[in-house]
This record gives sequence, C-alpha cells and structure tokens, in this order.
Amino acid sequence: MEYKGCTKALLDDREALERLMIRAAISAGATVVNSTFHTFAPQGVSGVVVIQESHLSIHTWPEVGYASADFYTCGDCRPELAHEALAQGLGATDYEIIRVNRGLHTDRSMQLVRHTSHSVGNDFALANSAAS
Repeated sequence: MEYKGCTKALLDDREALERLMIRAAISAGATVVNSTFHTFAPQGVSGVVVIQESHLSIHTWPEVGYASADFYTCGDCRPELAHEALAQGLGATDYEIIRVNRGLHTDRSMQLVRHTSHSVGNDFALANSAAS
C-alpha cells in the first residue's frame, strides 16, 4: 500500500506510528507478538509489527507526506480492515493498493487479485481478477 497526503508530523512520530500500526493489526484480527520501530535522521520512520499470522511494516517520508506499508498475513486476518485503520489514522488523501495472493496452494505462487487507487473521494479498481 502507498499513502499520500498524510499528516507530515505523524509520519515522523515513532511512538504514534507504532500505536497506529498495532491498532491496524488488531483491526485486521491479527495477534500481535512484538514490534520494533526506528526513527531516521533527519526524518522518517520504519517499523515492523510482528503478528502470529506474519507481519505489517511501514516506511515513511514525512517531507512529502508519503508512507509505504506492507501487510503480509495468512489465516483469518482481514488486511482490508488494517488498511482502513491506517489510511484514516495517517490522514491520507490518496492511496494505492495492490493485493497479491501468495502461497504454495496455487499453480502460481503469486497472483494479482486487485489493484485499487483512491484519490479524494474516488475509488478506481484497476484490476479485479486473478492473474492467469
């Protein structure tokens, strides 16, 4: 996921981002195991929330109001709920999501499921089928 138009001060606040990412994981129904976040100089934060179902990560560029996040989950997690919590919490005006199913249970280990772009009140589904 990519988030643009985010609250710049939040993107440089390690503790607030960690709380937000943990809240996003819990929103998805994930079980949080641990988290670690790092603040860069002069700005920016990277962090990972380890969950029993895998992990969520984020990298921020406060100077441009941008954040990139990955939600790698399995089982009964609902990453779309984590996205909703994160987009709202970051104050994002725009986002782009690529959903890929991965795993050994398919003929191809990576399958594009959906590519969605949102810009100030408009949702655009760019792809909505499994890759063939």
